[in-house]
Amino acid sequence: MKFKILIPVYNDWQSVLKLLDSINLSIESLDHEISVVIVNDASNHDRPLEEKDLENIYSVKILNMKINQGHARCIATGLKYIYEKEDFDYVIPMDGDGEDRPEEIKNFIKLSEQKSEKSIVGERVKRSEGIFFQLCYKFHKFLTLAFTGQSIKFGNYSCLSKSTIEKMLKEKATWSSFSGSLRKVEKDLVSSPSVRGTRYFGPSQMSFFNLLKHSLSIISVYRKTVLIRSALFIVFYILLIKSNASVITSLPLVLLLIMIYSISSLALRENIEEFNNCLTNIHDIDNIK
Repeated sequence: MKFKILIPVYNDWQSVLKLLDSINLSIESLDHEISVVIVNDASNHDRPLEEKDLENIYSVKILNMKINQGHARCIATGLKYIYEKEDFDYVIPMDGDGEDRPEEIKNFIKLSEQKSEKSIVGERVKRSEGIFFQLCYKFHKFLTLAFTGQSIKFGNYSCLSKSTIEKMLKEKATWSSFSGSLRKVEKDLVSSPSVRGTRYFGPSQMSFFNLLKHSLSIISVYRKTVLIRSALFIVFYILLIKSNASVITSLPLVLLLIMIYSISSLALRENIEEFNNCLTNIHDIDNIK
């Protein structure tokens, strides 16, 4: 089978070059055609000119974007490019900083051999961040489940079949939230345990603010369900506090309204026209192997 590993990158070339070496070692014993497609999100740091011996990787392409568009949109652009321009059976999107461990690629490929045509997600069973971030992450999962009814325990690291990618390319939410869109279009996903690795270089880019934005982006995919549940909560909560109404007891309602406003704003990122035309943002393509 033919696998395409899709890696978005913005400036962090040092990590990506190390990741390519790690992928090359990890797939050494696999009898499949495995290629890499890197989406360069208009980096303003030059890529180091470095010759690499990647004998186990079939090919490496770099799609150089004209303008910076963000992580989720880079993945969406890469999926569209691969679907329309490449011959493949599965696509494996992964982060380029080492937090998605390349040694788990084998697990994805073995499961794809067993679960024909089904897509596989890396379900996080262990994280490497501090206690505060892990608590915030658990709250993010609880919030998502409470307001959408969806349990989403995976990120970008996955192994997508061609049929799943076809569905995602028709879903405008893919332009804004990868995991939210994937859960929306594909209910029958296979899970594979995944341990969050540590960054090769520098601190993690997932700050509290970025985690909050990530969480709200996922929730915005299911905004109709969120609005219904929020309305029910507001009615119930008003009845509950009507005899003890105060600034403090009204705080949950204020926070809820802020959340609704935030997800409505994030939902504006779901632009199917931009998504359909995203390949026009490719400046050029470097074939480095």
